[in-house]
Amino acid sequence: MNVKKVGELLVEQKLITEEQLSEALDLQKIFPAQPVGQLLCKLGFIKESDLGIVLDQKNKRRKLGDILIASGLIDQEKISHALDVSRQSNISLEKSILQLKYVDEESVSQAVATQYDMPYIQINAQDLPLELSSYISRVYAQKQRIAPISKIGNTLTLAMVHPLKSHDIRELEDSIRLKIISAIATETSIARSLKRLYNIDITSTAAAVDELSFAMGPDSIVDLLSKTGDGDEPEVAEEIKKVTEKDSVIVKLVNKIIYDACMNKASDIHIEPYPGKNDVIVRTRVDGQCSIYQKIPYKYKFALPSRIKIMSELDIAERRKPQDGKIDFKKFGPLNIELRVATMPTVGGLEDVVIRVLASGDPLNFKDLGLTDRNMRLFTEALARPHGLILVVGPTGSGKTTTLHSGLAQINQINRKIWTAEDPVEITQPGLRQVQVNPRIGFTFAAALRSFLRLDPDVIMVGEMRDEETASTAIEASLTGHLVFSTLHTNSAPETVTRLLEMGLDPYSFSDSLVCILAQRLARRLCKDCKESFHPSEAEFEELRSEYGSTDFAKTGVVFGDVVMSRAVGCVNCGHTGYRGRLGIHEMLECTNELKTLIKQRADTDHLREQTSRDGMTTLKQDGILKVLRGFTDIHEVRRVCIK
Repeated sequence: MNVKKVGELLVEQKLITEEQLSEALDLQKIFPAQPVGQLLCKLGFIKESDLGIVLDQKNKRRKLGDILIASGLIDQEKISHALDVSRQSNISLEKSILQLKYVDEESVSQAVATQYDMPYIQINAQDLPLELSSYISRVYAQKQRIAPISKIGNTLTLAMVHPLKSHDIRELEDSIRLKIISAIATETSIARSLKRLYNIDITSTAAAVDELSFAMGPDSIVDLLSKTGDGDEPEVAEEIKKVTEKDSVIVKLVNKIIYDACMNKASDIHIEPYPGKNDVIVRTRVDGQCSIYQKIPYKYKFALPSRIKIMSELDIAERRKPQDGKIDFKKFGPLNIELRVATMPTVGGLEDVVIRVLASGDPLNFKDLGLTDRNMRLFTEALARPHGLILVVGPTGSGKTTTLHSGLAQINQINRKIWTAEDPVEITQPGLRQVQVNPRIGFTFAAALRSFLRLDPDVIMVGEMRDEETASTAIEASLTGHLVFSTLHTNSAPETVTRLLEMGLDPYSFSDSLVCILAQRLARRLCKDCKESFHPSEAEFEELRSEYGSTDFAKTGVVFGDVVMSRAVGCVNCGHTGYRGRLGIHEMLECTNELKTLIKQRADTDHLREQTSRDGMTTLKQDGILKVLRGFTDIHEVRRVCIK
């Protein structure tokens, strides 16, 4: 696609001539750092206001990050990190850079001024005449973060954190009947100006940044811990009192732990206090593996759990029984994430806390699930069915919900009504009607499913089959013209059939409704930046072939001479573990006529497994070995997550 340059756009809109553009381009050869638009303004060929309108309309402004990099104030790696934080926190890039303390406030404001071809000014708030407040209303000034700083004749100079839109300026000029000159200033200086002119408390404008900055953890965890000092064995009542009074170190400490865990893409945070003068251990789970994040001095063993319980609105006085709740972290820190909290009383009158970081967001692309050709074909065919039961099974944290939502995204069309019952709703999709169950008030999966059947659905997703009632209702729904998705906590696809029959399901109805069962695990993926490729020795290849099963391996068509495997090395990007990210390992049970017969006969798991093998199913371990042979992971990871 041919992208038009600024000069071409100005000529196209007849704001300048070809000759004027040519003259500006010749001048740019002498001053290569100057944008052609600025040169056209200096030559008097175009007004800055007209240039600004075109740049805004066509999104031709220089990026703030590029300006800061060109100035040598920041590097590309820090800009990328700041962009990630701004997206997660739903804040502007400049605010993200300030919170991370990569660049000082004045330099960022100067870069914004350069980006919009506006002057940058420094304000001495104490020298501002109080009568300036009569030209701009208090509410408007506070809302737009602007401050009048001078009036000469019929011209009012307005300082602002970020440029107002041109039509807002025109409307304001018409309202106050003065010409306005806009300038960029720091938010701190504008906040002081508002305090001077309108007696607006500085905290109402600038403190939000400061609050977020401290929540972002400008201090390292080591700096925070150095402030704690030593002390005697803490008293429960004394420490809880500190928390309720919002002890700043405790607040910073909890926010820093959560923030770092999210930045490291951890799925869980484990806070483990111990009796006596032993440190509190904080562990995080990244890519399915737990590791120690930090040791916190024992004096905070009561305060840390209490602070988290306050954030999740739990009873801090109740320390004898487990509690669970949720934290909307955007109320306390810079990240717009939801956390699920569970507490558990432990020996010595202490409490463990586990915080689960809910992976909210869009569904994973169906092609990125990592299914083999056979499994992809069977899953796609199952999704095209008008009715039936599709199950995804595996332990907690094995990506079942992610897989289900990727499948739903394939059939999420305007002509299909899809209801989902989940606990909690983590992945959202436009077009889906998603419901969060609440067992405390009797709104269980079974109750939600029964209600869905009265709402004329085409497709239903039930978060989990926890009991016979939910399973029976799901099967009934699948037999009456609905496509039903659900999950179950079982080790393998064949075992799922046995488990459901043991729940008390009717084998005839179950066998008629079942379409397929996808069992899965998540193994750590080798780091793409540092993994080392190699050709295995004959002994290594033979070991994998034997573990796969010699007879079944012959059907794969894999030849020793073509195999290139990879091994973990370790680098900065993967924290020197050699692994980064995870990939799915699957086994897909297809409910063939032969398998339906076995289900009706209540056959045991071994007979079911033999039949699925004859039907062409690769087991979890076999699927993992195929991915080892393709260099995605290593055999140690496959053995860790797969029993057989």
